Amino acid sequence: MTRQALTELIFERRSYLCVGLDAELAKLPPHLLQYEDPVLEFNKQIIDATRDLCVAYKPNLAFYEALGAQGWQTLEKTRTYIGQTHFAIADAKRGDIGNTSGLYAKAFFETLDFDAVTVAPYMGSDSVLPFLTYPGKWVILLALTSNKGSGDFQFTPQEDDQPLFVKVIEKACSWASPEQLMFVVGATHPDAFAAVRRAAPSNFLLVPGVGAQGGDLESLSRSGLNADCGMLVNASRSILYAGNGEDFAEKARQEALAIQQQMDKLLDLCQFSNS
Repeated sequence: MTRQALTELIFERRSYLCVGLDAELAKLPPHLLQYEDPVLEFNKQIIDATRDLCVAYKPNLAFYEALGAQGWQTLEKTRTYIGQTHFAIADAKRGDIGNTSGLYAKAFFETLDFDAVTVAPYMGSDSVLPFLTYPGKWVILLALTSNKGSGDFQFTPQEDDQPLFVKVIEKACSWASPEQLMFVVGATHPDAFAAVRRAAPSNFLLVPGVGAQGGDLESLSRSGLNADCGMLVNASRSILYAGNGEDFAEKARQEALAIQQQMDKLLDLCQFSNS
């Protein structure tokens, strides 16, 4: 999906919500366990309940890899069920030497046909560039993550007193245009969004940490939105586990709708965000 297509989708649906498909077998509503593939059935019902309220879905591969071969089949079937109407993100956090990264890129962009994959930048440009050789596909580079341990390295001051996460963004912006490169920036760091936007004013940001992790949608949107919206805000647990009964999909929809309605109003800030 191109940047233009993604931007048009956001303003058409009045939403920049990404639903994280991170289903844990132990947390599924009990009645789903009768299905041959409970996780797939859960995903399908969540997707059906939220299709018109979000623009992206993001399966976290760990939840599928943990299930072995069955998990990979579930991932493939989930990707097929999402279809081409939404931006599909493989949350894989890959990054390795060039030939290995090339095979990761082939797996996620060709075999599984995802629109984007999350990539770790620690090994540098040659571990990232193979992902950037696919037209219409995106790299979402880890820049400032939402977890508590992000403070261990990502805020370390560099020689110009800029934190490491800013240097990562600045360097990565020399590798690709905003047509192909996004950055992960956690909603749990609202005070950092101004620095992120100075370093990457035009890039899209994938923002985890809203919902169960406590990130505030309005404050981060006021700092992070640009003229094209420029944000995909991910919510996983708060939507997936809004209910645990036979009406779990309805409860998930209610939670997603509340977020989408807030986003509808916040999108009006886009015309002012670059002024």
